[in-house]
Amino acid sequence: MKVLITGTSKGIGKAIAEKFLSCGHEVVGIDVLPSAIENARYSHFVADILGELPALDGVEILINNAGVQDSGRDIDVNLKGSIRVTEKYAFQKNVKSVLFIASSSARTGAEFPEYAASKGGLVAYMKNVALRVAKYNATANSLSPGGVKTALNDRVMNDPELWNRIMNETLLPKWAEAEEIAEWTYFMTVVNRSMTAQDLLIDNGEDAKANFIW
Repeated sequence: MKVLITGTSKGIGKAIAEKFLSCGHEVVGIDVLPSAIENARYSHFVADILGELPALDGVEILINNAGVQDSGRDIDVNLKGSIRVTEKYAFQKNVKSVLFIASSSARTGAEFPEYAASKGGLVAYMKNVALRVAKYNATANSLSPGGVKTALNDRVMNDPELWNRIMNETLLPKWAEAEEIAEWTYFMTVVNRSMTAQDLLIDNGEDAKANFIW
């Protein structure tokens, strides 16, 4: 299948692209940075999702992953940029699945204000997309990771005190690897054909953490 992924230069987006390539799909990446992926089935466009987007036909799977954090542009990039990409590529006869990489903060609000708002907006927009792609027999969902081990989180991952405090906030004292999020992404867009308009939380039990005090 032809898969379009935004934000593929590193982190979760790169892991997602590599997962789909390993399964034999054609992958197109869009990122403001060049890509280190070398594969005959991979095409890369250096572009800002808020700027001019490349002309692409026949996208079957669209994965909105590109995003920034505490940048002053979180709502513009994470929400408005993802809306621009989706409106351009998703609503056509070839589409089979649309996925948004949201965040656990969309549910808890426990992060930078504009970041949390941008991801919450993605979940709401996803439901709108699900209503509109249903006529193509396509699904639309969002995936909300909690902590993921990527360079974006080096600040807390490399600070033993902060890391210990974070681990105390999860039922399973760990964070996900980018490769695991890629596996969930593949399941939701390729394996899944019946779940739509849903947000799936992958947070190692952070949202479920409760301390009973008597």
